[in-house]
Parts: sequence; structure tokens; C-alpha cells
Amino acid sequence: MKKLFASQRFPAIYSGVLTLIFATVVLLGAAETKKSSFDEINVRRINIVEPDGTLRMVISNKADFPGIIIKGKETPHPNRHTGGVLFFNDEGTENGGLTWGGSKGADGTVTSSGHLRFDQYNQDQDLTIDFGQRGDKRSEAIAFTDRPGYSIEELISLLQKTKDLPEADRKSQLAKFQETHPSPKQRAYFGRSDDRSVSLKLKDTEGRERIVIQVAADGTPVLKLLDASGTVISQLPSKP
Repeated sequence: MKKLFASQRFPAIYSGVLTLIFATVVLLGAAETKKSSFDEINVRRINIVEPDGTLRMVISNKADFPGIIIKGKETPHPNRHTGGVLFFNDEGTENGGLTWGGSKGADGTVTSSGHLRFDQYNQDQDLTIDFGQRGDKRSEAIAFTDRPGYSIEELISLLQKTKDLPEADRKSQLAKFQETHPSPKQRAYFGRSDDRSVSLKLKDTEGRERIVIQVAADGTPVLKLLDASGTVISQLPSKP
């Protein structure tokens, strides 16, 4: 034993034993401590994941807000610049979200917005609730949309491939894509427009208005029935 203490190897052995003991204590403590409590935290982004790492929700500021995530793979979003919350399905694909914002511009114009949406599987928003303000003009709406059956991955792939092409070529490629991939069609809308009128609009499968119930800002009510070409075939009160 005296030889061991006197050996030049003793400090290294002693250090190694202490390190092993410390690591064991830390790991055992981590295994037992599964909950933490905080009075207040400041974070830029929080990712909620399943035990296997699948992403289920993101709470983020504007600077760190994610792009489009499908089955865990992220691509840049073309025009989303906001903070908020994103929801993901069991496969780690974006499935809805809540975003909001607001500010006063250098010219004094105020803006405010809020957007809650629920997405169709592997597609874009199907049900939306929106609020928007610019200056003294405000609008709110609830809308339902028929989305096509193809995966939105096809559209994202096309946009990525054509993003550096001249504008005319990019539009041509998109038009060719839409020949075989139908565009979404809004089916119902209920909201207030920035002219202060409120309306309920029911549409056919091609997105054409067929029943419109509206109350103008001055209180004038109207009910319209329209044919597929947009012609009013019946109206209450009737036209003068």
C-alpha cells in the first residue's frame, strides 16, 4: 500500500477514481430529477419533442422561427416572418399554428395581425381564423378551404428548383404544375371587411360564390343567390 501511495501513478489513479464517482453521482441525479420548476425563464425558442425526438411543437420568436418542416426535414419558408407557435403531427410534419404581430411604422401607421390555422395532412391550411389591422382599417374572418390531395412536398420541391430562374420561366413552370395539380378552393367565408361590412359567403367546389348574406356599414342588409357565372338569380330585398 505504501508503495502505491509513493508511486508516480497514484495521482492519475486517484483523479480517475474521483472522476468516475462524480460522473456516477451526476448521472444518478439526472435520472432521478425529471421535473424542474422555474418562476420565470427567458428563451428565444422552445422545441417540444417526443421521447424518440420527433418534433411536436415549436414556440419561437421571430428571429428563430422555423421554415417549413415535413417529416423532420426543414426548408425555408418563402414569406413567413413572425413569431408564434407551430404544431406538428405524429410524423414531425407541420400541422397548424398560431402567429401574431404588430408595430407602428416610421410614418405612424399601426399594424396588427393574428392567424390561427389547422392544416390538412401533408398540405396547407384548411381552417383559418384571421385578424388584420392597418391604420384605422380592420378585418376579421373565419374561412374553410378545400385542399387538393397531392402532397405539398411536390409544390415545395418545385419552388426550390425554380427560385433562381427568371420570373417569366418561374411562372411558366408553376403554370405547368397547376395543369396537373389543382389549386385550393375556398368554400366558406364569414367575416368583416375593412369597409366595415360583414358577410357570409358560401361557395361551390370551384370556389365560386353561390350564396352571399351581407350587411353593409350603413346597416343595409342583402341576401343574394348566384349562378355559376356569378350572375345574381335572386335577391332579397329585390333590386329596385
